[in-house]
Amino acid sequence: MKIVISSDHGGINIRKEIISLLEEMNIEYEDMGCSCGTSVDYPDYALPVAEKVSNGEADRGILICGTGIGMSIAANKVEGIRCALVHDTFSARATREHNDSNVLAMGERVIGPGLARDIVKVWLETPFEGGRHKVRVDKISNIEKEYSSN
Repeated sequence: MKIVISSDHGGINIRKEIISLLEEMNIEYEDMGCSCGTSVDYPDYALPVAEKVSNGEADRGILICGTGIGMSIAANKVEGIRCALVHDTFSARATREHNDSNVLAMGERVIGPGLARDIVKVWLETPFEGGRHKVRVDKISNIEKEYSSN
C-alpha cells in the first residue's frame, strides 16, 4: 500500500504524527507538504493528493487542515475520489467498510495527535465490505460521471 499525505499550515503537527505512524507500520508514503507555518491555500495541497489517488499513483491519501472540511471538499471534486472527513474511529471504520473511502481528511483543530493516529490506523486496516455497499458506491460513481460530462 502506498499513501500520499499532505496538509496545509493548520495540519502540520498532525501530519508529522501520521508520518511517524506510517513509518512504524512500514507503509510506503509520499509527503506532499506543506512545510511552512504561514498561511497557504488548502486546495493547493488537497488537489495533488487527490490526483495521485485518482490516477493510481497512490492507493490512498490523507489530508489534514484546521477542520478537515476544506480539504475534503476540494479532494471530492476529483473524479474517483471518495474523501471522508473523520474525527472518530467509528466513522473511520464505517467509511472504509461501507463507502470504500480512498482519501481521509482530518482537522488538527478538532482532534489531537493520539486520536488522529488511532483514526488512521483503523482506516488503513479496515477493508471494504463490498456486497450491498458496492452497489451504493457504484451509484455514487455513476452520479459523478453524469455530472462530470455536463
